[in-house]
Amino acid sequence: MIRPNLGWRSVAVLSAACLALAACGDKKDDSPSAGATSGAAAAGDGVLKIGTILPQTGSLAFLGPPEFAGVDVAIKEINENGGVLGKPVQIQHMDSGDTSTDIASQSVNKLLTDKTDVIIGAASSSVSLTVIDKITGAGVVQISPANTSTAFTTHNDKGLYFRTAPPDTLQGRVLGDLIVQDGNANVGMLVLNDSYGVGLAENAKKEIESGGGKVVKSITYDPKAADFSTEVDDIAAANVDAIAIIGFDETKKIVPKLVEKGLKSKKWYFVDGNIADYSKDFAPGTLKGYKGTQPGAETKQDFKTRALAINKDLKDWNYAVESYDATILAALAAEEAKSDNPAEIAKHLITVSKDGEKCTTYKQCVDLIKAGKNIDYDGLSGPISFNDAGDPAEATIGVYTYGDDNKLVSEVKYQTGKI
Repeated sequence: MIRPNLGWRSVAVLSAACLALAACGDKKDDSPSAGATSGAAAAGDGVLKIGTILPQTGSLAFLGPPEFAGVDVAIKEINENGGVLGKPVQIQHMDSGDTSTDIASQSVNKLLTDKTDVIIGAASSSVSLTVIDKITGAGVVQISPANTSTAFTTHNDKGLYFRTAPPDTLQGRVLGDLIVQDGNANVGMLVLNDSYGVGLAENAKKEIESGGGKVVKSITYDPKAADFSTEVDDIAAANVDAIAIIGFDETKKIVPKLVEKGLKSKKWYFVDGNIADYSKDFAPGTLKGYKGTQPGAETKQDFKTRALAINKDLKDWNYAVESYDATILAALAAEEAKSDNPAEIAKHLITVSKDGEKCTTYKQCVDLIKAGKNIDYDGLSGPISFNDAGDPAEATIGVYTYGDDNKLVSEVKYQTGKI
């Protein structure tokens, strides 16, 4: 289901019907702006308002349900434990669409008009790049649970942009290393032509070639293309050992072309933008044995249980815990700052994520803050520990394998590394 735009609400008083709804210059030179414009709550009004711009429609719509659920699990936990500044946190969910529409910009306009303090999203790096200046220029904090493009590390965001997903320097290293370790000498790449796809491909290529392999063919494509026969033909002609498919939902059109061209004997690799449950899309066995990478630590069963209580139809967990952590961190930063002023929240997002007493739940962390302690929140997605660029200083990448049913199997390897 697509989540409707409900306006402000407190999850503490959600009805059962709401809970059933389903739902992706260097900042070191700038300090957070205290003078917000375009309707932002510059001085703070004592109520933390969080809005989301996550995909309900478009090429990353499959990422929406776990991300919305992650936010809602966090809001529920926060409000059940006293809220922030003694009041329930308010949440408003909006659609981000994709770069083929202006939905994200319209959603941001609505959230800014409604005096949002923190915006969670977008999932797509390219979508975030279309709205980041509008959000941070209004003095509002933006935290993405899924942006992995390296472009954000040095974007002039006034110190107001953060992300709980790691930049693709790390996923690229893990993907490239995986391809080489699997014995592939000659590699082909089908790459979504945007900042995410091109950036991840470049990082993976560096690792492949430093490990002794060679990227003999890398083809960027338009995700809106009706047919990918030409691109697949070019990959087939390159006589590669492995194919990395770096893209989004258009993968559903690419895979049948790979099969038609007789390329199932090659090793295929997926990434976070397209590693999903394809059990209803392809014939059994189509993806058996193929692998993919996904930022994030193992999603624990306790979290899955809480998320399924909000959306019983969840089947993918991509960026669910990163969305949860983004929301918890925003609340903890506001509590430590004793203000819902976005500029103050931004200052404290770094301090609550490192160099303090370890804590892993909102209640545990907020109790320490109220006791006058410095905290270090370690989240469900990993230690996070924001650096000065707003990136997590270290992160975990999971390596997944597909089973005969075109679902990801339970045996997963996790690799943690510094950014």
